[in-house]
Amino acid sequence: MSLTDDITTPVGAAGIPGPATPYQGDIARYWDHEARPVNLRLGDVDGLYHHHYGIGEVDQDAIGDPADSEREKKVITELHRLESAQADVLLDHLGPITADHTLVDAGCGRGGSMVMAHQRFGCKVEGLTLSAKQAEFGNNRARELGIGDFVHSRVCNMLDMPFETGAAAGSWNNESSMYVDLHDLFAEHSRILAVGGRYVTVTGCWNPKYGQPSKWVSQINAHFECNIHSRREYLRAMADNRLVPQAVIDLTPDTLPYWELRATSSLVTGIEEAFINSYRDGSFQYVLIAADRV
Repeated sequence: MSLTDDITTPVGAAGIPGPATPYQGDIARYWDHEARPVNLRLGDVDGLYHHHYGIGEVDQDAIGDPADSEREKKVITELHRLESAQADVLLDHLGPITADHTLVDAGCGRGGSMVMAHQRFGCKVEGLTLSAKQAEFGNNRARELGIGDFVHSRVCNMLDMPFETGAAAGSWNNESSMYVDLHDLFAEHSRILAVGGRYVTVTGCWNPKYGQPSKWVSQINAHFECNIHSRREYLRAMADNRLVPQAVIDLTPDTLPYWELRATSSLVTGIEEAFINSYRDGSFQYVLIAADRV
């Protein structure tokens, strides 16, 4: 397949291109029927719809006094600013991308990071998601912005990407790698990346120094129906698949302010305590890894 193939819309796991599994079908249904308002309410701030968390210090002046009648609206705006700041940091680590290149967002959600990548680099960005609802949303948003020829989401298994070998200059997973086997994932990224191409992931991972996944990590797994990997597993799987880390950055201190602010907002989902406590006790980490295809 080429990078310009039309989007495929599946019906259940059997319709997902590639070797779909019952688990993948469960994840597709989870995101197709997602009812939590957090991602939509944050995206409504400026039309960039993310499916990841934020980093950076909270601008206390921007959110105002607790007695301010507009405080909740300001808190949502600030949370969204921190989300977009996280995407900016990921894009910073993709290296020298030009308008002639193609980027791949594996696990693209509703496409906010893809829009930001095109706006920054002027290049084509291809997104993959198991959710037909997310892909439709992302494609509609790209058309509304007049960039539908450059930013494209499709329903696809990220372990079997419909791209030619060496077709991508850069690729990433932004909080989506915990849904798949890392060796299979990095083998596929290594295949689609040109030699010298850059892969970046931002992810939550359990800390091997803690010993085993903590109770907080287990709660996060259950909440999102995922399987969080350890930091060691990421580095080992990259080494096995010709991906050589150029940067490993602990973003845990940078993401805590986002979670502490979110826990005070109307967007709470019940999982905030697990994130905050696991980051504080060191059992869970938020990391960025940038690796070159050799």
